[in-house]
Amino acid sequence: MKYISIQNNQCIPLSLIPELEYGTFLQLNAVELMTSEKQHCVNYYGIPVGEKVRLICCMADDGAHTIAVSSCLVNRQHEYDSFTALHLCFESFEREIHENFGVRYTDHPWLKPLRYPFNRADKKQTVANYPFFSIESEELHEVGVGPIHAGIIEPGHFRFICNGEQILHLEIQHGYQHRGIEQLFLDKKTLLQRVTLAESIAGDTVAGHTTTFINLWESLCCYKADPDLQFARTLALELERVAIHTGDLSAMCTDIAYQLGSSVFGRLRTPIINYFQLWGGNRLAKGLLRPGRSNFPYTEELAVQLIKILDAFEPDFVEMCNELFSLPSALSRFEKTGVISYEQASAMGTVGMAARMSGINRDIRLSHPHDFYPTIDHKPIVKHHGDVYSRAQLRKQEVLQSIKYIRSMLQDIPPAAGSRKEIGDPSADSFVLSLVEGWRGEICHCVVTGPNSELIHYKVKDPSLHNWLALAQAVRNNEISDFPISNKSFDLSYCGHDL
Repeated sequence: MKYISIQNNQCIPLSLIPELEYGTFLQLNAVELMTSEKQHCVNYYGIPVGEKVRLICCMADDGAHTIAVSSCLVNRQHEYDSFTALHLCFESFEREIHENFGVRYTDHPWLKPLRYPFNRADKKQTVANYPFFSIESEELHEVGVGPIHAGIIEPGHFRFICNGEQILHLEIQHGYQHRGIEQLFLDKKTLLQRVTLAESIAGDTVAGHTTTFINLWESLCCYKADPDLQFARTLALELERVAIHTGDLSAMCTDIAYQLGSSVFGRLRTPIINYFQLWGGNRLAKGLLRPGRSNFPYTEELAVQLIKILDAFEPDFVEMCNELFSLPSALSRFEKTGVISYEQASAMGTVGMAARMSGINRDIRLSHPHDFYPTIDHKPIVKHHGDVYSRAQLRKQEVLQSIKYIRSMLQDIPPAAGSRKEIGDPSADSFVLSLVEGWRGEICHCVVTGPNSELIHYKVKDPSLHNWLALAQAVRNNEISDFPISNKSFDLSYCGHDL
């Protein structure tokens, strides 16, 4: 057997993951399990095993609703053929493996540092001497943006090579800031500390990353959540989607100097995030979701308040969208700007909106559903032009779709469980993979435990890891003045990347 086929949030003994010879491992994951759009890599990473590294590759089959997991033991400092030479979607994963462990590849096309983590293999590689691509020409010039984003005060650097106003090449370089999130999951020993870490991975995706951790932890402890807990997690995810998509539409209007849209969408976002405050005491939903319990049970009174908020929100949102998408000056900035084709999106392994904008039907709510999603007849919204306009339209339609789901859920609220069993200890010598469709796209957490049930490895993947390269490709041959709107239309995470 070359791999073990598992489902989302399934706990398995670590010993069941087959360990392959590298040539077989490469052929399996980069060839045999990459034959259609429905198959893609959800995670690929290394775990130190003495002087060697155990590579674990997780390949999802969205049609079969399964994930194929396999592994390979490799030597540090040895050279291997790369997955990336066969499929570009593996490029970030292999760059990280190289950076963390020193594993080298003979034919990786872009083997540069990815994150500059504190525990990287080569400490001589520093942010200050990042090897930017350059072109020698008297007709071209370089433009550097960053390393601190002027709007959100997050660290990231963008290096443009331009011919006049036209962008020929963009290289995006991160690694300016690290909190050591993955190591902290091992260092911290209480469940409260660990769920608080999950809440802190990306401030705009608190419900997304927290739900991913909770589902992983409950699976690891063989715990089945009560319906009211699953209801709350699903509701929080959809409310987060509504809030962030609305805020992004405001920011996109700001980037094209459309003040009315900026103001109205910004105003509409406020009651949604304020509802999180009403429900759980924090506008970003921190503290709201917990493994195996709830400090803030959902009630009929909360539902009445939410329906009032949505009744006021929806007509104003629709009216503002109608204004925005009928405004010639806005359409001239949105249409055919920042285009990613189906072929490009597929090759880069994009997820979330960055996949669905280009005709790829990729959505964990459909392909690997969890919590209340199996009861929702979810149909992903898919666009085909891959431009800023498609990304704006996706936001509009997903907001309205999420509101529809929320209204349906509020018609049958599960009662709070009268009593709950305690969560037990994690399973020993085990592996769990958890997938959640956050508003930005596919979130993946993986955990490995040792013989005493202790955590020996924790891996976080924010959807931005898949999609930063798509932004770099999208702006090619665009004018540099269109970079802000292209960047905001993707709205990728800096801290979710650097961890």
